[in-house]
Amino acid sequence: MTGFRPSLGAWPEAHGVRFRVWAPGRQKVELVLEGEAQGVRAPPLEREGEGYWQALAPGVRAGALYRYRLDGEGPFPDPASRFQPEGVHGPSQVVDPDGYEWQSAAWRGLPLEELAVYELHVGSFSPERTFAGVERRLEHIRELGITALELMPLADFPGRRGWGYDGVDLFAPARCYGTPDELRRLVDRAHLLGLAVLVDVVYNHLGPDGAYLGCFSARYFTDRHRTPWGAALNFDGEQCEHVRAFFVENALHWLHEYRFDGLRLDATHAIHDGSDRHILAELQAKVRASVGDRRVLVIAEDSRNLAHMVRSERNQGWGLDAVWADDLHHQLRRHLAGDADGYYRDYRGATGDIAETLRDGWFYKGQRSSYLHKHRGSDPTGEPPRRYVVCLQNHDQVGNRALGERLHHQLDEAAFRAATALLLLAPETPLLFMGQEWAASSPFLYFTDHNAELGRLVTEGRRKEFASFAAFSDPAARARIPDPQAEATFSRSRLDWNERQREPHARVERLHRALLALRKEQQPARAERNALHVRALDGGSVALHIGPRPGVPRHLLLVVRLSGKGPARLDPAELGLPQAASWREALSTEDERFAADLCPLRMEQDAGRLVVTFARPGALVLTAEPPPFP
Repeated sequence: MTGFRPSLGAWPEAHGVRFRVWAPGRQKVELVLEGEAQGVRAPPLEREGEGYWQALAPGVRAGALYRYRLDGEGPFPDPASRFQPEGVHGPSQVVDPDGYEWQSAAWRGLPLEELAVYELHVGSFSPERTFAGVERRLEHIRELGITALELMPLADFPGRRGWGYDGVDLFAPARCYGTPDELRRLVDRAHLLGLAVLVDVVYNHLGPDGAYLGCFSARYFTDRHRTPWGAALNFDGEQCEHVRAFFVENALHWLHEYRFDGLRLDATHAIHDGSDRHILAELQAKVRASVGDRRVLVIAEDSRNLAHMVRSERNQGWGLDAVWADDLHHQLRRHLAGDADGYYRDYRGATGDIAETLRDGWFYKGQRSSYLHKHRGSDPTGEPPRRYVVCLQNHDQVGNRALGERLHHQLDEAAFRAATALLLLAPETPLLFMGQEWAASSPFLYFTDHNAELGRLVTEGRRKEFASFAAFSDPAARARIPDPQAEATFSRSRLDWNERQREPHARVERLHRALLALRKEQQPARAERNALHVRALDGGSVALHIGPRPGVPRHLLLVVRLSGKGPARLDPAELGLPQAASWREALSTEDERFAADLCPLRMEQDAGRLVVTFARPGALVLTAEPPPFP
């Protein structure tokens, strides 16, 4: 664990196990040993400065179960527990992170420009529902052309199924997915295959069931701020320096004890911090200081479109590597599927707006949002496109729909092929959601496994959430929204791997493989803004041109018809196209490998313009070497 030694939790040392916990305001903190360790005398915890308590317990080894008693109350699991084998209300377990023998010690990570991300939910990705199930399918992900996995949150949560955003044991991988060493083996195997692995972490709230942090100190939370999910964490109030240290240590824990290659920070717009230095700026700086020569990425999910998040601290920013940028998804869904409820009402889906979003990374740069009733966004000028993670699907944009339908469930194959080409050859960092690569038939629904009372409230709240949507204004329609608590809701969300071999799924997967191979060859993510030209050609078509760039001495031209049919006319001057270029077709979505009923595209030149004629939605990819100097 180069660069990191824990200061919280329980960890083996030469003469026993060191226990350390923050519990300011408590007069007595007792270590309670359980299971096979019950026969060992638990030493008294000594009070340190600033509310910390610690003890070395000789005779205790990895695998021991323990809890803490606080002024006679409890016992409670450790806030920094490394594993909860009996669930979030049970005892914590001592884990030795150095006991695993890494095979991929030479791995140093991947740079942002090489990322093509695959988001997955461990419990519904494979039939096994485990870390081992993901490990067995890493070859598929690698052969697809993906370079990085992104695992939805792993911090242990109540019940046996859930999305993970209600986690309460932030240092403990969910026991329903496997053991800590099984998670290490998954990461290790991915690295041996050349895959980076990111993990989703939630630092904006804790789940409502099993969150014992407040028992150790009320200072973990603040009433100065609120989140949509409950009490906000205290990053800027009294004793906040210890809360900040807890979450920074959590980040370092995942990056060192499991060797993850980066963090996806959930809903950072709900992390409230009025400090002079924002917690995210502090976190990323301490991450970089600890990892040495490893490439570790810190990526935020944030709906505010704040360019300073990805600018360096020297330039008054927070120094993050990238941010999830949802505007492209929203524009495309409005154009392709007609969505207009909720936040979609802020988007027209016009091809001009799609082109602007591709060119700038996001659409809202300070305009007033009618949905939020305030101005949103800032100008991202100067930031390379790869800093924006874009998608056609992710867990939120599918699972937060009432019926969990994926975009391809609402489109014909031709339109989905066209949108896929645009996603995977755009200069932004693309993200696929599990099963998207073969147009999986399964939805991805919102599912939980709470106790009966909390579960009832979640079910009621889920259905009320959609009352303002036109399709669910009728109570009878809302009653048909799947119950998150029902096991059938979870079962329906699991991928069916057998359908990959059948059409039409197999040809959709072939298209994804071909596009990702082309992306790797052409490296559009290396493009800077000055080499990028994007234009709407008409009400249904967009063209994207990326000029030569370091390591890629070719022009890349993508012509996409998202809707309708007819000729798309390209003006070379508007798109910065070389005058004497000899264009070569690199890929057409109407190739027989990808389409069952072919409608070939036709390209010709007309008065100096390129004209691509479409009989339906589709995409044509052209490349050209720079013309020789005269």
